[in-house]
Amino acid sequence: MEVISYLKEVIGYSFAFGKDYTVSLGGFLLVIFALVATHFFLRLLRRIVCARLKQEDQYKFITLFTFLKYFIFTIVLIVSLDSIGIEVTVLLAGSTALFVGLGLGMQKLFQDITSGIFILLDRTVSVNDIIQVEGKVGKVTQVNLRTTRAITHDDKILIIPNHKFLSEILYNWTQNYEKTREFVEVGVAYGTDVDLVKEILIQVALDNRVVLRMPEPDVHFQDFGDSALQFRLYFYIADSFNILKIKSDIRFGIDKAFKEKNITIPFPQRDVHIHQK
Repeated sequence: MEVISYLKEVIGYSFAFGKDYTVSLGGFLLVIFALVATHFFLRLLRRIVCARLKQEDQYKFITLFTFLKYFIFTIVLIVSLDSIGIEVTVLLAGSTALFVGLGLGMQKLFQDITSGIFILLDRTVSVNDIIQVEGKVGKVTQVNLRTTRAITHDDKILIIPNHKFLSEILYNWTQNYEKTREFVEVGVAYGTDVDLVKEILIQVALDNRVVLRMPEPDVHFQDFGDSALQFRLYFYIADSFNILKIKSDIRFGIDKAFKEKNITIPFPQRDVHIHQK
């Protein structure tokens, strides 16, 4: 009985916060218990839901779940404090000016978070997409509520605020399909057999193991240039992120094949006429 009385006395010990609020140790422990219980419940819920989702959908759910988790914790905290006699609404009303200042200062943050939710809902950007923003190209590795992370061709991390996806033009190379159509341009000297050029270009593309066989590579006779006949070799690949290396390999192949067939890649030439008085 003495132990129980002692525990009741300890739990009933009160802390004073100013003149208006007094919180017992039991009330404080109740708030802690509510937050801890909410934490474990949400973690269990996330595991159950993720176990039933595909890996691609798991990233989206976890990102949205992170936002909802903070919202739920806020509600639980407000309800818990109200249950022990602390009127949170009064505290919030007394801090209106403070929250207005914080709201103005965090406007960009909330804009990024809102944009992140829209991105996840309408699938503007997903993990492993190849995107181009402000002239920079990268593969998306992570979509968070505030920012999206991508890795560039030179293994640098690109951190993009989410509001840029809604306020600026975004090129998503792989949103519709994993394969993309690419091209390499080349010019040959006037008088060259254009049918032979087309045959060589297509064969160079097919010799590259990364280039897809279907759809087949194609060659367009672009124009009669100032000093060269201009061609464009079109081909499809399923690895857009490494396009710089793929194009480089194809150019190496074109140069080698042209040399074997004695096809010249001309350089611009200009005639200079000097008039003497």
